[in-house]
Amino acid sequence: MSAVAAAGEGDAHGGPRSRKGEQTRARLLEAAKEIFEENGFLDARISDIAERAGLSHGAFYHYFESKQQVFREIAELLDEQLAEPMESVIFAPGSSADPRERLFTALHRHLERYAEEARIMGVIEQVARYDDHVAAVRSASNVRHREAIEKSIRGMQRKGAADPALDPKIAAAALGSMVERFAEMALAKGQLDCKLDDAADTLARLFVNALQMKEPKVRRAPRG
Repeated sequence: MSAVAAAGEGDAHGGPRSRKGEQTRARLLEAAKEIFEENGFLDARISDIAERAGLSHGAFYHYFESKQQVFREIAELLDEQLAEPMESVIFAPGSSADPRERLFTALHRHLERYAEEARIMGVIEQVARYDDHVAAVRSASNVRHREAIEKSIRGMQRKGAADPALDPKIAAAALGSMVERFAEMALAKGQLDCKLDDAADTLARLFVNALQMKEPKVRRAPRG
């Protein structure tokens, strides 16, 4: 079962509460995702979604009001799955890895997940340009990511681990946008052919260089 189907089965969003109903709804979500990947949003048909799920055309409307509604839900589910809290990654409590290694791990995981969903993410990015709801989902996600990065930068500045002259809000917006636009360009649109290891390593280096990141200074207890 895919991540979208599993998420759909676990959260019916006001839909059927029976186990069978949740499973049917999850099948429709997975089928819809496949049809959107293959045909795009505009050319996708509800009859094709129902047929792919092994259901009648009318059964679709028992769970969703429209093609737009099921697409919006898929966009929301994927947004949640692709989110990567930067604060926990940068500080990584208990981790002995240096900042670049921690960032590499986080960015590689994010790009790997995005690559797995690149086809549908490409469709979501297109629809976000004219669907206010999908655009709002993407915008809210970007705001959350920027706020998490900003909080991390402020924390590192207090610890002497990042350039104190940087404006955390502007730096977070710039670095967060870099990662998301890179993922869309390279993975969803296929405009750059590169290995995920190389991409994650370069992005991590850009983070470290831009923030002038270093290990926090260790305060030594006074002698005597």
